[in-house]
Amino acid sequence: MSSHPGRVRIIGGSLRNSRLAVPELPGLRPTPERVRETLFNWLAPVIHGARVLDLCAGTGALGIEALSRGAAQVRFVEPDARAAAALRANLARLKTAGGEVTTSSAQAFLRGAPRAHDLAFLDPPFALDLWSELAGALEAGWLTAQAWVYVECPRAAAPALPAGWACHREGVAGEVRYAVYRREPARTPC
Repeated sequence: MSSHPGRVRIIGGSLRNSRLAVPELPGLRPTPERVRETLFNWLAPVIHGARVLDLCAGTGALGIEALSRGAAQVRFVEPDARAAAALRANLARLKTAGGEVTTSSAQAFLRGAPRAHDLAFLDPPFALDLWSELAGALEAGWLTAQAWVYVECPRAAAPALPAGWACHREGVAGEVRYAVYRREPARTPC
């Protein structure tokens, strides 16, 4: 492992061009800038004032990008203590209000007392194959009635998602498939 941390750039909002220090940890895979830019273009109408849940936060780039673009609050959940410490340090250095970091697995966190969120980022480590399990757990009070959910997975994956999640937009970048869903009565497949 290198002693030099990586860097991830925030691409929009009040923190635009800020760099996040990122520890080099096995399995840590920040969402690429191009994907984040597309995602936040899609979310532009709903991000301001949103309460956001960043499960499997890793670098925290998705949640910090949300705060930069006007989200009211982001709850970051990250099981690796080193990644969580780096995330707390980045939030402090950027003097960003509204970020709360919990060092916990997503599964354990979602067994706690739920608080509804307007937007959730579901981007677990690809090797763990947690999309379906975590998506089902989010339905236990963690999402508002018409919440948005971002799902990032391998291109060939087809995670089973709750019936009420309608596909809003999707894209592919290399071997990564990403999509935004909205909770609705009927789900439209992507």
